[in-house]
Amino acid sequence: MGKVASATDASIFAWALMSNHAHIFLKNAEVGISTFMRKLLSGYASAYNRRHQRHGHLFQNRYKSIACEEDACSLRPVSYIHLNPLRTGLVGSLEELERYPWSGHSVVMNPIRHDWQDREYVLGYFGEPAFTA
Repeated sequence: MGKVASATDASIFAWALMSNHAHIFLKNAEVGISTFMRKLLSGYASAYNRRHQRHGHLFQNRYKSIACEEDACSLRPVSYIHLNPLRTGLVGSLEELERYPWSGHSVVMNPIRHDWQDREYVLGYFGEPAFTA
């Protein structure tokens, strides 16, 4: 996801990889959401197929996208996405979620760094500097 975000100039605000789907909250780049998702899903499927010596489709359905205005309401999808592993039982506590490598929450809370995730955008809604937020 990071390579595709860098290549398409998309800003990733929140993400969580679940057992059978993924959530991604991003700011669209000029190439558009369809190009971002095609590169992400096709690239992942190709790599997975090579690694597991298989062929064919990996994902069953087309992705679903919902447009959001960029304002304080942007925190709703961020919290929904980042708390999803906790809600579904993939992790057992907020402390465990802070170290969970398959969600952007760990980047926001700072134990894990991904240059491709826009941590400052999310923390900017809580205050400046990031330490205070």
